[in-house]
Amino acid sequence: MTPARAATLRWLAQRASAAVLAVCVLVHLATILYATRQGLSGAAMLSRAHASFVWPAFYAIFVVAVAVHAPLGLRTILDEWSGLRGRAVDVLLAAFALVLLAGGLRAVAVVTL
Repeated sequence: MTPARAATLRWLAQRASAAVLAVCVLVHLATILYATRQGLSGAAMLSRAHASFVWPAFYAIFVVAVAVHAPLGLRTILDEWSGLRGRAVDVLLAAFALVLLAGGLRAVAVVTL
């Protein structure tokens, strides 16, 4: 793959993940507003999350979008501010993405399953 093609794919992945994150954040905030206005307790919210397959799936998508988006943004920052490039940065950011993914999916599992 050429460097230009790789850069284009990273750009597309970051923009696509940003679009998913925008929707996820709106749904998350709307859910919080709804729950608090209905006077739901934390226990009631957790029991609803446990009773549905939709919430675990939604938050898993949210986590995947974060695991894609954040490392790509950090890559851009590292490139612009420090000039770091190359395979070492790719490996470091891939490891960071895996940490975000594993931690986020574990949190989803603990809270919703």
